[in-house]
Formats: sequence, structure tokens, C-alpha cells
Amino acid sequence: MYIIIGLGNPTREYQATRHNIGFDVITRISDDFNIPLDIKKHKAICGKGMIEGEKVVLAQPQTYMNLSGESVRELLDFYKVTPSEIIVIYDDISLEVGQLRLRSKGSAGGHNGIKSIINHLGSDEFLRIKVGVGDKPKGWDLADYVLSRFNDEEQPIIRDAIKKSSEAVKSIIKDGMEPAMNLYNRK
Repeated sequence: MYIIIGLGNPTREYQATRHNIGFDVITRISDDFNIPLDIKKHKAICGKGMIEGEKVVLAQPQTYMNLSGESVRELLDFYKVTPSEIIVIYDDISLEVGQLRLRSKGSAGGHNGIKSIINHLGSDEFLRIKVGVGDKPKGWDLADYVLSRFNDEEQPIIRDAIKKSSEAVKSIIKDGMEPAMNLYNRK
């Protein structure tokens, strides 16, 4: 079993922002694999289904980004999985818009949602899909940038990255993390 968690902030004002790319990927996975997001539990909106013959739970934590670990901890405790059986999908400003980077562990890299998850799990050894949202422009406040929306030029790139992220989840489940990293960790 895998728990696939997309990070973001609840409420309409944050929809389609750079920081909510994890939510957008979960919505795409929900559509691609016909897994309805119809359960409100564990401080998250969840859906249960199958991908490649494997049971999965999709989750969009509703705690706001900086408290994501609360929801993730509840999910792990309830479903009795280990950190290595979760896939966390989130935005990364150190990657170009649309670039993916898969990792099986690592630091928070300044990302408050990941920091919260590491604190609540006591481990940084969980699978991740980082989706590049681009570096903040000079003179911008970081919070303002990650809460901004993609411009017209970036829209097709980010739609493709969301599609590829859904495919990467399938690849991780079907073939394992190493082959998926070899496939998706390129510019």
C-alpha cells in the first residue's frame, strides 16, 4: 500500500498557485486512475483506489502547508504504513518550471511543509516528487511568489509536469523508485 500526499493550502484563494502544485497533481492522479476524492478524514481530503494492482490512498492535507505533518502522521498511524510507503508531491523553487526531481529521502530544503512532515515522522526517509515552480524573481518576497499563479507562458509547461508527475507515481508503484528516478530526473 502507498499513501500519495500532495501538499498545498486549502480554500479557493490558494487554488492553482505554485505552492499548491501537490494538490493539482493529486487531482490529476484522481482523474487518471478513477479514484474519487470523497473522504474527509485524517485532516485531509482523501480517496482510496488502486494503481497498478496496488492499494493507494490519495491525500490533500487540509491543515495548511506549515502543519502538513499533522495530517501525514495521522495517515501513517491509521493505515499502519512506514515512511518509505508514502510519496509526497510538492513545489520546489530551486527547479525550473515543470522540471521533476524524484528522491527517496533528504532534507526539507527550506520547504515548511516538508519540515513539518520530517518533524512529525522523525524521519526524512520518504519518497518525494518535487515539481519545479521556478526561482522567485529578484525583489519578490518568497511567500508572495509561491502564492502566485503561473503565467500564460508557464501554463502548458506546468500542465505537462502535472501529467508527468501522475505518470511518475505509476512508475514508482510499478517498477520502484530507482527506475522511476532514472526516467524522470532529467531536464
